[in-house]
Amino acid sequence: MALVLAFLLPPLGVGWKRGLLSVAFWLNLVLTAFFWVPGSIHALWVVTDE
Repeated sequence: MALVLAFLLPPLGVGWKRGLLSVAFWLNLVLTAFFWVPGSIHALWVVTDE
């Protein structure tokens, strides 16, 4: 489920994995606001990083 969110709605995937107050969430929000592709790449990286 987190991978699907990370691909379709990158900030939600990162927020679900790391929390809405994390630096990764806010960075992903900025990346997604500029262009969708960098945001989704970052989200997939954050979600799969364990």
